Amino acid sequence: MPIQTLKTPVSLCVALLLAACSSAVKEQPYTEDQNQERARSDQVRMYGEQEPVNGPITFYEAAARGLKYNLDYRLKLLESALSANLRDVSSHEMLPRLVASAARTGRTNDSGGTSIGIEDRQVSLRPSTSEERYHTIAGLGLSWNTLDFAVSYYRTAQRSDQILMAEERRRKVAQNVLQDVRSAYWRALGAQRLLPQVDGLLARTNDALRQAREAQDRGLLPRQEILAYQRALLDSISLLTQRRQDLEFAQAELRALMSLPPTQPMQLVDMPDPPLPKLSADLTQLEQVSLVRRPEIQEEWYRQRVNQRDLDIAKAQLWPSVGVDFSARYDSNQYLYNSHWGATGIEVSINLLRLLQMPSLNAAQQSQFQTDELRRVALSMAVLTQVRIGALRYSLAMQELQFANESLTVDTNLLDYARSARKTSLGSDLELIRAEGRFLLSRYQREAAQASAQAAWGRLYNSVGLDVFPATIADYDIKTLAGEIERITRTLETEKLLNAVPGDGSASIAK
Repeated sequence: MPIQTLKTPVSLCVALLLAACSSAVKEQPYTEDQNQERARSDQVRMYGEQEPVNGPITFYEAAARGLKYNLDYRLKLLESALSANLRDVSSHEMLPRLVASAARTGRTNDSGGTSIGIEDRQVSLRPSTSEERYHTIAGLGLSWNTLDFAVSYYRTAQRSDQILMAEERRRKVAQNVLQDVRSAYWRALGAQRLLPQVDGLLARTNDALRQAREAQDRGLLPRQEILAYQRALLDSISLLTQRRQDLEFAQAELRALMSLPPTQPMQLVDMPDPPLPKLSADLTQLEQVSLVRRPEIQEEWYRQRVNQRDLDIAKAQLWPSVGVDFSARYDSNQYLYNSHWGATGIEVSINLLRLLQMPSLNAAQQSQFQTDELRRVALSMAVLTQVRIGALRYSLAMQELQFANESLTVDTNLLDYARSARKTSLGSDLELIRAEGRFLLSRYQREAAQASAQAAWGRLYNSVGLDVFPATIADYDIKTLAGEIERITRTLETEKLLNAVPGDGSASIAK
């Protein structure tokens, strides 16, 4: 091949490389149209691929939607899948390396040389060559190294533990989602019950305030009395408005947990509140279950194995490395006597100076083990504390609920009395509005106490680490998944894993 022919592609490659290096990479911000398109795409992904809401939502259906469509939970599912894929990648690194190669070589002149005598330094051969200017070489080689195998083995074991850690994080997110759904559902149900009454009372209060201002303008009542009347009405409006905002926030939170659009109509099943169970005074079994089932403790235990294998890898790198090679070669050079041949080889190597690291690695391994053990024990102590505090909060929430029920009974009687004693004067209207306001406030406090008790019960359930959902959630539709959650919940109640005893009748336990 002529020299000029060889120079042409080389010159072209050099020119392209210099042009690429000379052009600076500039940041290209997204355009407004791209941002708009991205926002529309994100909205479709947030609310797409969901079963439509066809009727009132029960608690178990809300829990099913929270698990199936909650974005945080779906993110943990993807992280678990990513960990599994990384484990598969690491497992392939344990296999021998099978490398196929091919190349075409060339030069502008012949390769060759002469020989001279060692003693007399005289040229003994005329210049000769045993290699063509242009020839093709190819090979297929199989190699395996013990050190690479050991490191890949420990890396794969680490990836397997990281899959288990990701699974524990998924369990924790699912438990937290169900706890949040439980708290938001009962608050949203209270909002659904109270909002129409609050809106009606606000309208009546505003109408009474308008009448009071007209009476003030006409001078029908003493100024001090009418101002006091207006002050009482304004206080009532302010209090009702604050409570109304709290109720609306609860509904918005539940929609977000179920990944429903903000404009999606949502109707909850209005049924009598299920009675909550009472806890046994002995929490020993509950604490034992929490130490076994809490995802955080399990994840910490797997992390201990991951940390230990880091040190195992460091130790493996101290030992001799044995490499074995088998290959088949081909060269199109016509001057070769054998164009095809096989090659084998074995190599043993060791870095003797790295053996000095062994005492330090042993000390680090012992320190790492003790640190991981103490961290897990400290976490276990925190878990037991959460269980005790959760049980105490639940007891206090039950007392608050009982007090709210008693207050509601009293305010109901007061409202009945105010209605029966109503007259046509402004004062009697004010008393009736006040009585209705106190009654609605008691209703609000009672609904809030009920939601707090349900949230405390769910928090206690969460502190124990029990799962009330099937292992695979994506395989179920909403109705079937809701049925599974209810079935598992009732099974756990029957087995009394929480040491619960019936209180005011058997209660269904949900997370």
